[in-house]
Amino acid sequence: MAEVESRSVIMVVEDEESYQDALSVGLSVEGFVVVGAQNIAQARELMTSAKPDLVLLDVMLPDGSGIDYCRELYDSTRTPVIMVTARTSEVDVVLGLEIGAADYVTKPYRLRELVARIRAVLRRPLTVADDEIVTFGDLRLDFVRRTVTRQGHEIDLSRKEFDLLALFATRLSQVVTREVCLDTLWWGLELSDTRTLDTHVKRLRQKIEDDPANPRHLITIRGVGFRLDP
Repeated sequence: MAEVESRSVIMVVEDEESYQDALSVGLSVEGFVVVGAQNIAQARELMTSAKPDLVLLDVMLPDGSGIDYCRELYDSTRTPVIMVTARTSEVDVVLGLEIGAADYVTKPYRLRELVARIRAVLRRPLTVADDEIVTFGDLRLDFVRRTVTRQGHEIDLSRKEFDLLALFATRLSQVVTREVCLDTLWWGLELSDTRTLDTHVKRLRQKIEDDPANPRHLITIRGVGFRLDP
């Protein structure tokens, strides 16, 4: 794994030269291959030519919003994104995670912490097979189309709601701990602060359960985590 990580290609999308230069040098010393873009237009070109394994993406860019570009990447590729920004409000953090970012780092940051987060994201296994369809009860989860349907009618899920349900579905009838949920979908959040996870589980139950107060499929294992039953 270390050898694979050491040659991972990181695309840094950052318009401030000081940060761009520092990241290029620092990440190169850590063994990564670094390519840089100063705006979204350049980033789109590099996505095709460099095929990065991970994107470090600033929120405020000269030709558009990093949030919008993160959403674009999430819709078009599995390449993980770590948002790197000076914005520190909880709203910004939650928005970045909701639209598909794997992690969120605020400026100023320590290079060693950033490298640790990059390696943690790169270690995450793919949670689903591209051609897999899982059914439970009268629900059908299609990983390719990223849809959940009941008797042919699509259920409207947010990106994170789908990702969380997919995580449970790949471990059908198995207990998924809170630690695994947070590490997979909200890396960096403290285990003691699980409000975001609980909120998403509650929303999922409201959408997939006939009686959310007495769930048949998405079961809470008190003090441990959750289990998705067929």
